[in-house]
Amino acid sequence: MRMVTSPEPLALITGASRGLGAAIARELSGTHRLLLGARTPAALTGILGELPDARPWPVDLTDYDEVARATASIDRLEVLVHNAGIAELGTVAASSATLWRNVMEANLIAVAELTRLLLPALRAAKGHVVLINSGAGLRAAAGWGAYAASKFALRAFGDSLRQEELDLRVTSIHPGRIDTEMQQAIVAGEHRDYRPEDFLTAETVAQAVRQAVQTPRDAHPVEIVLRPIPR
Repeated sequence: MRMVTSPEPLALITGASRGLGAAIARELSGTHRLLLGARTPAALTGILGELPDARPWPVDLTDYDEVARATASIDRLEVLVHNAGIAELGTVAASSATLWRNVMEANLIAVAELTRLLLPALRAAKGHVVLINSGAGLRAAAGWGAYAASKFALRAFGDSLRQEELDLRVTSIHPGRIDTEMQQAIVAGEHRDYRPEDFLTAETVAQAVRQAVQTPRDAHPVEIVLRPIPR
């Protein structure tokens, strides 16, 4: 079944079940029809309770046959927000080939394939691709090698896409650390006390996404870098 045409633009947000993805969904809910991505329908129960007009899009983004089936009915897409990803940390000495492969698969290859499959729909709408990158996509640190490499590569992917698809806008957003459940797990692994005030809020980053999407068409928001104010 093809998706019903509507005057409201359509936005697909991956990793929308919680944290930053859910915050982005809330920000765009007043102006866009929403497809909210997650691995399972159950994961989306909470955010769909808040945003009942949104539609669930439960897809394993690394199952490319499933992704192809799930994108087949989308013929016009104004906004694609790539928020889903993983953060597996470790020193180079301690990082296995499996770890590197998993991080690259989730943070780069799955993004590239989903974008490729949705290019006809994005072209039809002269749409906007938003890549949720990271400060690690601009500067690597000890223990973050695989994750940083995936984010550097994601930035390069965005740069290439921007040059190839001149009718699309492509924005790379590079936030510093964000106060999310994922961040709590990372800090626990670093054996440090967790202080929410040390991090950006998900709402702040989500507002930057909305502002990029709403930038008038005579401008192309290429990169946005956000850092928490030290306290």
